[in-house]
Amino acid sequence: MNKTFEYLFGPVPSRRLGRSLGVDLIPFKTCTMDCSYCQLGETSCSVSTRGNYVPMQDVLRELDQWLEQDGQADHITLAGSGEPTLHNHFGDVFRWAKEHTDIQTVLLTNGTLLHNAKVRDEAVLADKVKVTLSAWDEESFRQIHRPAEGVNFDLLVKGEQAFRHAYLGELSVEVFIIDGVNSQFDHVKKIAEVVKSISPDRIEINTAIRPPADSSVKACPEERLQAIAEMFGPNASVMPAFQKQGFQSLEISEEALAGLVRRHPATCRQLADEFNLPQDRMFKTLKQLVSAGLLSEEKREGEGYFYCR
Repeated sequence: MNKTFEYLFGPVPSRRLGRSLGVDLIPFKTCTMDCSYCQLGETSCSVSTRGNYVPMQDVLRELDQWLEQDGQADHITLAGSGEPTLHNHFGDVFRWAKEHTDIQTVLLTNGTLLHNAKVRDEAVLADKVKVTLSAWDEESFRQIHRPAEGVNFDLLVKGEQAFRHAYLGELSVEVFIIDGVNSQFDHVKKIAEVVKSISPDRIEINTAIRPPADSSVKACPEERLQAIAEMFGPNASVMPAFQKQGFQSLEISEEALAGLVRRHPATCRQLADEFNLPQDRMFKTLKQLVSAGLLSEEKREGEGYFYCR
């Protein structure tokens, strides 16, 4: 993607989604939750009220331009800086994709607004949906996710259950494990029971691989993650950390790289592996973006993370 876009980023290489074009409909860190593990830092605007957060006509115009210019992606994914279902018209992106392309669409949502029938009506338009469920009751939900006013655990679960009943596409549930918080097996069993009630097609077990909003959040060891995944059954798997992708190197402009890191902070090694590019080349580009004031660098456990907060 050569042109600089305001609402589009990537395409991002993904193990499951191939080359995924990101669409960002929400201003930076506007969300229904302030998750302790969020890679983008603390939520600056915690809300549960839906609205027209960015002009949808401008988003669709950028998609038209992208299609004319490049138009190469395996998936078009609603994700980015905040909770995408907060936008009143997020379903327009899925309608555009079905009308103009053969590319499958993906919705990455925390699931907090799926109790709203209008949100479900728009969400079912996506070919694939991934929701979040990492707690087992209201207390653990508040500890891990720090929800906005009007958001609670019961609504989250009921919304995700109602969506499953209406949705015929591929539904995934991400369970984010924080070592010492929800990694104990007795807690995992309770989470697994709730996840089972949603009947997802797949369950993805994840942990912190980027600097979290709360520095006390610790990654769960790989061996324990594998044991946890087994507790969720055969359709559960541990999400891999960044790894070299199985396709050729991908070129990315400085502007597009800055847009990507803004939504996905990462180390030089992680980004080099994602794009199958030499680390020294990726490091030089990242340092240039830091010098230009477009990115910042922070040392965490001996590694430099690049981000824009």
